[in-house]
Amino acid sequence: MDAQEMKLKEVVEFWLISAPGEKTCQQTWDVLNNVTAKQNNLSTNFKFHIPELKVGTLDVLVGLSDELGKLDAYAESVVKKMARYMGDILEEKDKWKENLSVNGTTMTSYLTKFQWDMAKFPTKQPLKNITDQITKQLTQIDADLKTRSSAYNSLKGSLQTLEKKATGSLLTRSLAEIVSKDDFILDSEYLVTLLVVVRKPSTNDWLSKYETLTDMIVPRSSRKIAEDADNSLFSVTLFRKVVDEFKLECVKNKFTVREFVYNEEELLAEKNEVSKLNTDMRKQFGPLVRWLRVNFGEAFLCWMHVKALRVFVESVLRYGLPVNFQAMLLAPPKKSQKKLREVLHQLYSHLDNSGTGGPGSDVVDIPGLNLSSADYYPYVFYKISIDVCEQQKF
Repeated sequence: MDAQEMKLKEVVEFWLISAPGEKTCQQTWDVLNNVTAKQNNLSTNFKFHIPELKVGTLDVLVGLSDELGKLDAYAESVVKKMARYMGDILEEKDKWKENLSVNGTTMTSYLTKFQWDMAKFPTKQPLKNITDQITKQLTQIDADLKTRSSAYNSLKGSLQTLEKKATGSLLTRSLAEIVSKDDFILDSEYLVTLLVVVRKPSTNDWLSKYETLTDMIVPRSSRKIAEDADNSLFSVTLFRKVVDEFKLECVKNKFTVREFVYNEEELLAEKNEVSKLNTDMRKQFGPLVRWLRVNFGEAFLCWMHVKALRVFVESVLRYGLPVNFQAMLLAPPKKSQKKLREVLHQLYSHLDNSGTGGPGSDVVDIPGLNLSSADYYPYVFYKISIDVCEQQKF
């Protein structure tokens, strides 16, 4: 890993800017790179290659400026949803970010070497068509994510419910894996076996009392079947006619009778359901991760093309025709951002036609330019945060 790669590894916020071509666009690039990177070492810079696009009418550009702003926010939300869901389902959390790639490379590498995808978005078509195409693709990815995640989450939720029932306190957990046919008197007209949960400190109390709680208890019929940290599970056999009375006496003595009827078919079905859900989840997991990996890359690609469109449209609206601007990607470390902003203002303040004195000043509203006092600069500026995992907590 070279020095530049080391520096970029720590950068999660990029600045995508454009400035009008001076004598040439190359000169615009040279001046910017010299002042910000070579002289002051404030950022690592890259040319951001935007192809020759069809300009269209002013009305179309103004309308697209607003539409692209909304699409930018939507694209970012889809990318972050994909990243978060990838983190949610991956069991090996250290491999999470490794799966967030674009065209086989990292987000940083894709962004710093950005090339317009001519195959997906031919530049001979109008800007509105390209925008609609990107919108359609993002909407489809978003809809597919909802469908696929819903199906997987439903399986996961059902499995967690059954697993929760199979663990925990003997007072509430499933007994399918605990009891067996041999623990019960079955098919008797007169006798029945009940299961009673007894708190461990009350074990001796149970053993000394259970035969006398009511009449018609089978002597020495109680047997401990299982125990957990707090309780023990005992079986006891008695005549059916005294069951209600026995339950009432258990309540008085703080013994808990589990409502349970041994049914071999139902217990087997419960075990099989857990196994089936585990199998179904394993079958879905691999294809789901592969789908997320591919479509995260597609969503990120769409998002960066939206950024490129925004730079193009805003640059034409600000700097006029013929199209003559240089788009540039800056990667400033956080500690350098304030100083970099000052240097950029000194470099491009002559472009300011809005009457502002600098960032934070009052701004004259220019239709189509999406300006506000919070984010207006003399040059076209868009922030790109590739920290798409920022809300993920493990």
